Amino acid sequence: MVLKLYAAPASTASLRVALILHEKEVPFEFHPIYLRNKEQKSADFLEKNPFGQVPYIDDEGFGLYESRAIGRYIALKYAGQGTQGLIPPQTDVQATAIFERAASLEHAQFDAHASKIVYERVFHTAMGLPVDEEAVKYAIAQLSAKLDAYETIFSKQTYLAGETVTLADLYHIPWGNLLSRAGEGASDLITSRPSVSRWFEALVARPSWAAVHGGISSTKLET
Repeated sequence: MVLKLYAAPASTASLRVALILHEKEVPFEFHPIYLRNKEQKSADFLEKNPFGQVPYIDDEGFGLYESRAIGRYIALKYAGQGTQGLIPPQTDVQATAIFERAASLEHAQFDAHASKIVYERVFHTAMGLPVDEEAVKYAIAQLSAKLDAYETIFSKQTYLAGETVTLADLYHIPWGNLLSRAGEGASDLITSRPSVSRWFEALVARPSWAAVHGGISSTKLET
């Protein structure tokens, strides 16, 4: 049985999982969930995820929700194929600790602020909703300070956990890509920092992102 991905075609969390599936060369069937139609709140989908959010995977009867947990599951289960080192060997305590630190940075220091900026400036604008510019200015100031620290890190190493790309790096791509559309003060948060820009340009140049950034589709299986 092929892995089934239930996700919204362009949601950031959905794209996060889809690109990891491509990194690990895991074939999958894409089952679109249309958020504007509230399909994620249907009784059938709530049986899969009681929070009514995407994405969700069904891997040979094993169901899992929460995009970062799914990414880890994929990297661990399919460790022998595709990109290596997305999670360090669990027997290497120090490498695991450094990876966990990098994963925490992505979630708490980057995502928390980048997502706020994009929700207000990009998503709310597209839906004709008012933009809370005070909240945006605060988030920009916060993310700017965090990316100054990233600049220091990337002046000394290639990726967040060292010299090998990990899930922690890849998880930045969906929100980071949308920052370029977030207007004054936000669109250059990454590009204005040479080391951060070099790191992010390498990430978005990966084939996995090229495969999903325009929308998710099922993998073509070999016959």
